Amino acid sequence: MPRRTKIVATLGPATDDPKVLDKLIHAGVDVVRLNLSHDVHESQHQRAERIRNRARACGRQIGVLADLQGPKIRIGKFKQGAVQLEENGEFILDAECALSAGDQERVGLTYPELVKDVARGDTLLLDDGAIVLWVCEVEGNEIRCKVVVGGKLSNNKGINKQGGGLSAPALTDKDRADIQFAAEIDADYLAVSFVRSAEDVIEARRLLEEAGGHGGIVAKIERAEALDCIAEIIQASDAIMVARGDLGVEIGDAELPAVQKELIKKAREMNCVVITATQMMQSMIESPIPTRAEVFDVANAVLDGTDAVMLSAETSVGKYPHKVIEAMDRVCLEAEKQSTARRSHHRLDTVFGRVDEAIAMATMYTANHLGVKAIAALTESGSTVKWMSRISSDIPIYALTRHVRTRRKVTLFRGVYPVSFDVAITDVDQVNEEVIDELLRRGEVRESDLVIITKGDRSGVEGQTNIMKVMRVGEHVLADKLNEGDT
Repeated sequence: MPRRTKIVATLGPATDDPKVLDKLIHAGVDVVRLNLSHDVHESQHQRAERIRNRARACGRQIGVLADLQGPKIRIGKFKQGAVQLEENGEFILDAECALSAGDQERVGLTYPELVKDVARGDTLLLDDGAIVLWVCEVEGNEIRCKVVVGGKLSNNKGINKQGGGLSAPALTDKDRADIQFAAEIDADYLAVSFVRSAEDVIEARRLLEEAGGHGGIVAKIERAEALDCIAEIIQASDAIMVARGDLGVEIGDAELPAVQKELIKKAREMNCVVITATQMMQSMIESPIPTRAEVFDVANAVLDGTDAVMLSAETSVGKYPHKVIEAMDRVCLEAEKQSTARRSHHRLDTVFGRVDEAIAMATMYTANHLGVKAIAALTESGSTVKWMSRISSDIPIYALTRHVRTRRKVTLFRGVYPVSFDVAITDVDQVNEEVIDELLRRGEVRESDLVIITKGDRSGVEGQTNIMKVMRVGEHVLADKLNEGDT
């Protein structure tokens, strides 16, 4: 069986060699991430072109996700490069201190407005929580703190406020320029960092469309306040990312596992794609094999129903980029063999609002109870196969479409595989035969296998899927079309 859970890998210096890219593609990467926090546009543009060219040469479709930096709130630099903070000592975050003039007593801020967001009693976490400061008082442009957890503090470390509540907007001036760049490279997805509300997602979509982009919007859930309006954020997004780094710092590491499970569940219930990210195989930056804890982490995300698992530094700067993909592939495949990953009670008590959505749900229910070997969905936008992919199943879903953007889009959907297919004929039976022939040619089905085909009466029109056919390969149709007017 093909792997259903998709693998997202971040590109970087370690993957710039075309030979390394080929190894990543053959190892099974589905989507690549361009981290726009690093490198200039020219370098990232070259990476996007390189992966698409190499994927085309290998007969694959690889999606491209452009990830915005967002308002990363950081301290400035120290004159000596770092300081040692002692427990119970005092330290000042100074909005007026020059960004390169930090010392043992104080350091500057890249976000001076931080002084307006904190008050006595707040807890600030620096360097992903390695340093903990308690706010004693805010006086003018100074945040006077007591060191709760000390240690070495070096240049440009990030700052989080425990419990959230920072007012920095999700989209910075840099992000707006990067959205223009994402449109120029025709990115398939745009990830928005530090989303606070649905309005942040809506604004990013508007800017991307105005720039001529067509990609889906991924809301990165890494702020505590995003959890308070998560349904609205999911509704506004094409996908969400459980960004466990900053989110874990803000809500606390002990709460993170339960929140991750709930986010995956909520996204699938609302027909939204979900990516699980951050330190999934962190040890493989240096090691050729993952730790047992990392194996369990990835497997649990798969069992919970995540669409994709994401690698960051493991592939972008790690020593073994393709081995990480191979390890992730093995773990996902084994986890997918478990019954909990293959059966679903998703939306059995829900009323459907659209005919194509109802066809998608009926298809998956039928497939899971009839011994179907494959589902072939003729699709324009990919909506039908996304609905199908919300249902846990071990039956592959093939998205047959003439549109390259749709083929790249579905690379992120769990259990969905893109197929280039252009319906140049109108005869219904002949279309069915060509679909079966395509699956046979690819080796996905054999004689006597049951296959479900979904399509629309009006070929080439988005949102018109209203037919489901059950066919046996090499034999007559078992069930005729079930469309809006049938009983």
